[in-house]
Amino acid sequence: MRHTGVGVRAAYIVWTALRLATESIRAHKLRSFLTLLGVIIGVASVVIVGAAVEGLGVYAEQSAAKTFGTETFLVAQVARAVGRREYYDKLKRNRPIRWEDLKYLEATTGDRILYSPYMSRPAEIKAENRIFDDGLVQGVSWTLSFLRDVSTSEGRFFTPEEERNRQAVAVIGEDVRTTLFPTGSPIGRKIKIQGVDFTVVGVQEKLGNVMGGLRDNAVFIPVTVYRRMFGTPNSITLFARARAGLGLSLDEALDVTRAALRARFRLRPNQPDRFDTLTPEAVRTWTQNILAMISSVAVPLTSISLVVGGIVVMNIMLVSVTERTHEIGIRKSVGARPFDIRLQFLLEAVLLTSLGGAVGLGLGVAGARALEQILGTTLPVTWQYAALALLVSGAVGIAAGWYPAVRAARLDPVVALRQE
Repeated sequence: MRHTGVGVRAAYIVWTALRLATESIRAHKLRSFLTLLGVIIGVASVVIVGAAVEGLGVYAEQSAAKTFGTETFLVAQVARAVGRREYYDKLKRNRPIRWEDLKYLEATTGDRILYSPYMSRPAEIKAENRIFDDGLVQGVSWTLSFLRDVSTSEGRFFTPEEERNRQAVAVIGEDVRTTLFPTGSPIGRKIKIQGVDFTVVGVQEKLGNVMGGLRDNAVFIPVTVYRRMFGTPNSITLFARARAGLGLSLDEALDVTRAALRARFRLRPNQPDRFDTLTPEAVRTWTQNILAMISSVAVPLTSISLVVGGIVVMNIMLVSVTERTHEIGIRKSVGARPFDIRLQFLLEAVLLTSLGGAVGLGLGVAGARALEQILGTTLPVTWQYAALALLVSGAVGIAAGWYPAVRAARLDPVVALRQE
């Protein structure tokens, strides 16, 4: 029974403190709102930045899938570099991947591995009286449609016969289609690249332009036609994957290609590769590391406004203690303990910042959704960032309300009653 009585008293004390704190907030609505602006902005900033970081992660995953597929890897003189120094170091150390190297790989490992060369250059694309300035002409093999996710919304990808016979056919991106052929289907119609007429045989499925990056400006043409028009660059990029039905994993297929290239370049067992490779897993790991670094810097920076908001809350609570000195004296004179007074003001500060956190969370979610529409990408608001924002706002309330609450609890009731 004694424990029940203690529990009832504790519940009554907390309820009373909550009621008094709520009444104080309601009595000064405008001041409470202005006090919370810093907390609201801080929480909304944390949520939006968190959503942007998560969105970058989603975009990186989607880009990796579109670039590699799930079982495709890349071979190049420089496939990946962090910073200019690493890029030039690899460029100096590694050998160019030439057309003859591709033919060697096809001859020695082509029964197990499927390859496609990749070459690209920007170009102006014309059709009738219209011009598309931002085209990216990509010389590839017909096998690329199996190596990468190059799905078509209309038509098809070019065939082995068209590639072998050097037929001027093209698969265009959605931006190219809408600019050059705003009405009707482009299939069977002509586009002009460097004065050469190409027949459109397919339209790549729309990828969307994300964060200013163009992804629907591609024009895929057979690599045989590309080489005739533009020549072969000093070093080419290769996409590769194991042929279906052989049971080779990505790592096993990569090892087969590496062993063949090492033999081609006459590398001894103790020598490192003189070429670069890249896998989807490596891209994901690298992306996650970059995003972790961005998050570790961006989130604390956006949280500065929460600190500023906490300082504002503390100042307002100190003003509130001064204004309500007489009220505190009355409560103490009728039996309120220092703990009761301290709890009242502490709960008031926590209620204020928690309310600001909830409003900031709502604004952050709305802001993320608005940015999704503007940027054309996904900005997921994860529960981790939402929970972090609310927990931090509550912690700010405790930190900001503690000193004013202690100061109120220490007031002498006799002195406080004299205060008008």
